Amino acid sequence: MTAHEIDAILNRALAGRDLSPAEGVALLRQTDPDVLAAIQQAADALRQQQVGDTVTYVINRNINFTNICEQHCSFCAFRRDQGQEGAYWLDSTVILEKTADAVQRGATEICMQGGLNPKAKHNGASLPYYQQLVHLIKQQFPQLHLHAFSPQEVQFIAREDGLNYAEVITALQEAGVDSMPGTAAEVLDDRVRQVICPEKINTATWLTIVETAHRLGMPTTSTLLSGHIETPEQQMRHLGLLRSLQQRALERNYPARFSEFILLPFVGQEAPKALRRRVGRDQPILGDALRLMAVARLFLGNWIVNHQPSWVKLGLDGATMALTWGCNDIGGTLMEEHITTMAGAKGGTCMEVETLRAAIASLGRPAQQRDTLYQAVISNGVA
Repeated sequence: MTAHEIDAILNRALAGRDLSPAEGVALLRQTDPDVLAAIQQAADALRQQQVGDTVTYVINRNINFTNICEQHCSFCAFRRDQGQEGAYWLDSTVILEKTADAVQRGATEICMQGGLNPKAKHNGASLPYYQQLVHLIKQQFPQLHLHAFSPQEVQFIAREDGLNYAEVITALQEAGVDSMPGTAAEVLDDRVRQVICPEKINTATWLTIVETAHRLGMPTTSTLLSGHIETPEQQMRHLGLLRSLQQRALERNYPARFSEFILLPFVGQEAPKALRRRVGRDQPILGDALRLMAVARLFLGNWIVNHQPSWVKLGLDGATMALTWGCNDIGGTLMEEHITTMAGAKGGTCMEVETLRAAIASLGRPAQQRDTLYQAVISNGVA
């Protein structure tokens, strides 16, 4: 593809027109430094046009309540079998201690996800166990936004208890769940899923559960696990499905939709050996991640305007660089992080607010604390 043709694609994006998946693939295949600089500049300009220069962040805590899981995803170094060395299952006392500590440190959000533990039941049923987790936090800390339970966990609960997805999501909402992580998406292409997560829900099921959540008024995030065996065509198919789902939520006037897009580059240092050998490296390639984030902004920007890198996976320097490639949010403090860290990530497990704000300031851009749904948090009368 000529430089003139690339410029035409970038100009269409900057004019507010939707790019085709084929145009996205063309951008992803570029390697010339001058062309990559043009893609970066276009993504950064579109970011500025759509959401301005302010960089947002959230004060939150991850609580991964168990790593006991019935599935065996080929990229996962987190899961354990019951009784295996390193297996854990947090009790209510520990969960409350972690939550209280997060509140003390200014958190507005708890993000809670865990392995698919068949023994995680209350009175013989799965849903009451998850409701109990929610009540545990919400009864003592009703002000917290609970961002909890992925589409995979919703399917697991529904399967265990013989319920439909709407029944599970409604029950979790009523218990106090405020939004759903858009994880377990990995790559929304079943040929890829058959290799990296054959036991997980398929593409159609993930899309159905997320659309059901939007229809019922539960916002979700969206993610893409990149940089393993997927092709640029499969990356763009994934982004196309996210865009279509968001468009449908708007067309049908659903009360909720995607709040953000997060790129999750593959970290394989401690992943199962078969996938590690196939991928051929342990850490993400920063240049590939930055290019994909820029293309995601150009492709999704009209429909999903908040884009976030992962400082856990890319390191803070890489995540800061991503803020010049189309991202407008630097993520959360997390306070603890197990899933990616156990895979061998070098980005750390906790980020102080001052550190995030200093990274943002290094770019000469203003910082703003936000809540989970991207509303500004006012502290002591100051935004």
